[in-house]
Amino acid sequence: MPASSERAIALPPDVDLHARPAADFVRTAMGFASAIVVATPAGEADAKSLLSVLALGAKAGSELVLRADGPDADDALAALAGCVAAFREAA
Repeated sequence: MPASSERAIALPPDVDLHARPAADFVRTAMGFASAIVVATPAGEADAKSLLSVLALGAKAGSELVLRADGPDADDALAALAGCVAAFREAA
């Protein structure tokens, strides 16, 4: 039975979700079978679509709400949270 999970995370205070971090984020999301949505106050996007994620225009320090539905939902959200946390180390 497919699982559903949700997790809120914040972008590091010095990292916008621009081309390079967004590409890393999408690449991570694509490694999972679950459908994944990322939401900001500006809207929602398919986490596996680079253009959709970039269109959110998420700025440094903003909150991202991640929702996943599927067999690996918990693992997907844990991996995406780790990906976002790694943005700080790369900055």
